[in-house]
Amino acid sequence: MLAMRALVTGGGGFLGEAILRRLMDKGFGVRSFSRAAHAGLGTLGVEQIQGDIADADSLLKAARGCDIIIHVAAKPGLWGRYEDYHRTNVDGTLNVVNACRELNIRKLVYTSSPSVVFNGQDMEGVDESAPYPAHYDAHYPKTKALAERLVLAANSSQLATTCLRPHLIWGPGDNHLLPRLVSRARSRQLRRIGSRPNLIDAVYIDNAAEAHVQAAERIETGAPMTGKAYFIAQGEPIPLWDMVNKLLAAANAPPVTKSVPKWLALALAVGFETVHRLTNNLSEPRLTRFVVREMSTAHWFNLDAARRDLGYAPSISMELGLKKLQAAMEPSASSRSA
Repeated sequence: MLAMRALVTGGGGFLGEAILRRLMDKGFGVRSFSRAAHAGLGTLGVEQIQGDIADADSLLKAARGCDIIIHVAAKPGLWGRYEDYHRTNVDGTLNVVNACRELNIRKLVYTSSPSVVFNGQDMEGVDESAPYPAHYDAHYPKTKALAERLVLAANSSQLATTCLRPHLIWGPGDNHLLPRLVSRARSRQLRRIGSRPNLIDAVYIDNAAEAHVQAAERIETGAPMTGKAYFIAQGEPIPLWDMVNKLLAAANAPPVTKSVPKWLALALAVGFETVHRLTNNLSEPRLTRFVVREMSTAHWFNLDAARRDLGYAPSISMELGLKKLQAAMEPSASSRSA
C-alpha cells in the first residue's frame, strides 16, 4: 500500500518543520511549499517547492499528486496593511481549498488560532462554541477568522476539512515568540500588564505538531472532526507572567518584575498606533491594543473535543518542554552533560 502523501504549506516555519518531521516518522510521503528553500528541510530530505501561497498556479504545482494538504502558511504579526494580511491569509487559503477541489485532494487540515474568537475578555475554560467577535483589534486574527470560516464551509462529501487552533506555540526552534520576549527582557522594555494572575495555556511545539498529524491520520469524509475547529494547548493553565518568566529563565534572560496598570498600557498602545498610522509606519509599534488585551486576560480552553475526536493527549509536559528548551538554548552545556 502506497504511503499517503502530504503537502505542508509553510513547511519551513517553526510549526511546519515540526509537522513534517512527525509526518515522516509516521511514514507519510511529504512535500513542503514555502516562499524560500530551507536548509533544515534539505537535510531531512524533504521535497521542497517554492512559491507564493497567493499564487494559485504555484500552489497547484506543489499540491499535484498529494492526498492531503496541511495548510500552515500564514502572514503573522500584528501590524501592517490589511491587504497584505488578506492576500496571504484569506486569498491564500482560498487557493488551497480550490487546489483540493481541482486536484481531487479529499483531505485538508488548516492551522488556525484561538485569537479568531478573542473578544478582548477573559477566555476561561471556553470550548469551541465560543462565537467569533464582531470586532478585532488586529488584522491577523480577523483574517485568520475569515480563513477558518472559509475552510469549515468547504467541508463536503468530496472534501473533508478541519481546523486546529494551537495556542502560543513554544519550544526549541521558536523564531517568533521567544526571541521577542528575550529581546525585550534584555533591553528592560518588558513589563507586566496589570496585576491579575490571569491564567494561560500555551502549547509545546511537539504537541502542536502531533495534533496536526493525528488530524491527518483520522480525517475522512464523515469523520467526527470534519467541518469543526479544535483548541490545542497543554492542558496545564499557568499564570501568564509565571510562564513568561519560565521561558526567559530557559533562555538565560532576566525575569519580568516591573508592571504597568492596564489603563496606562492601553493609553500608550493607542498613542503608538496613532503615530504609526499618521506616519504610515508599517513596522510593528512597541505596544498595541491587541497585545495589551492578550497579556492582561486569561486564555485557557476546554480540550475535551480534541481529546475525543483527535485522540489528542500532549506527550511532552510543560516541565519536560522547558528542560528541552533550556538544553537547546545552551548547546555547550548539553554537550558537556552528554
